Amino acid sequence: MNVPFFLARRIRQAPIESFSATVTKVGIASIAVGLAVMIVAFAVLFGFKQTIQEKIFLFGAHLQVSKFTANQSYEEAPISTNTRFFREVQSNPGIAHVQAVALKAGILKTPDELAGVVLKGVGTDYNWQLIEQSLVAGRVPAIGTDSARVATGRADTTAGYSTEILLSQFLADQLKLKVGESVITYFLGGSQPRPRKLTVVGIYMTGLEEFDKQIVLGDLRLIQRLNNWTPDMVGSFELFVRDFDRLDATFRTVFDQIPPDFRLFKVTDQYGPLFDWMVLLDRNTLVFLILILFVASFNMVSVLLVLMMERTPMIGLLKALGSQNTLLRRMFLYVGLNMVGWGLLIGNAVGLGFCFVQDYFKLIPLDPKNYFMSFVPIQWDWGVIGLLNAATLVLIAAVLWIPTLVINRIEPVRALVFKK
Repeated sequence: MNVPFFLARRIRQAPIESFSATVTKVGIASIAVGLAVMIVAFAVLFGFKQTIQEKIFLFGAHLQVSKFTANQSYEEAPISTNTRFFREVQSNPGIAHVQAVALKAGILKTPDELAGVVLKGVGTDYNWQLIEQSLVAGRVPAIGTDSARVATGRADTTAGYSTEILLSQFLADQLKLKVGESVITYFLGGSQPRPRKLTVVGIYMTGLEEFDKQIVLGDLRLIQRLNNWTPDMVGSFELFVRDFDRLDATFRTVFDQIPPDFRLFKVTDQYGPLFDWMVLLDRNTLVFLILILFVASFNMVSVLLVLMMERTPMIGLLKALGSQNTLLRRMFLYVGLNMVGWGLLIGNAVGLGFCFVQDYFKLIPLDPKNYFMSFVPIQWDWGVIGLLNAATLVLIAAVLWIPTLVINRIEPVRALVFKK
């Protein structure tokens, strides 16, 4: 029979109204609260990071390839999609998707308002998945000469390009535009502005002012027509990597492939302040985690010391009967681990329950102007949740050996006459 485990179970079966039961509940509660807070903190942190990264990736690909130019405006030097680099980068094992885009500065004008914008022309290879998650009204533009879309009237391609555009909620409010309405767009370049009548088919909102105040999505062929480019000419290539954690490694492989007159950008360099802010969040969360684990460990040490003080006569009796210090230390270690187990169980239930409710019902709102999102996001990472449980268990189990050292100094004669 496992004597330390048997004695520990008897200690745990103390009457509910006893002081031991109360102290035990305090120890369990401290671990449960600490673990629940850590689970929620990491779920919210990862949710913030994922949401902000997705918003950045809407208009800033992981890697961007363009041609060297001394021009500081939005007028781009064209790149041909028939180059060997374009074919090689598509077969790069670290690249998941490649899309060709182009930029063109313009002015949206309504009878009462006007706004300077940048039209981002996209083709049939453009990935609409991320932008569809940010739609607040309408749909994405029908790009290309797909016969089904033209037949259903979804795309006006009578001019050789789609006249449908997608703009932000900020621009729609500023220009008082709604889905289905048309707007005259004046494109700069040449001796005089060239107007085009475009139709708003969708409205998006990212919460990032840098994008919402200027980016409009439309047909790449419109920019090709305005710039007198051939159908194979684009402004830049946007590359999305398979594993964002290996962005630097993929950057180096792509850099070795590009021609000498091309340049390569990383999204972490283009939007450095936002990524620096997310790194700062990681550091703050690490400090927060250490403090919570320290408090939980300190509480468990205190609780175990109180339990040993209350059981001093029992310790003296067991020592008088010949029990070794190691047996008694293991007994109280089992008591502590039992509290840790219940604390982990309750903490997981509370933390995961809160995350599930917030993820499903979006109960806690946020101000998009300050947080770039309208509610507190939740990201499920079961590996991290398991790691938090394991770290809490291992750390507190190791710390619990410290108070049991007091048992070595307890003398049986004094312990038997000890008065609580």
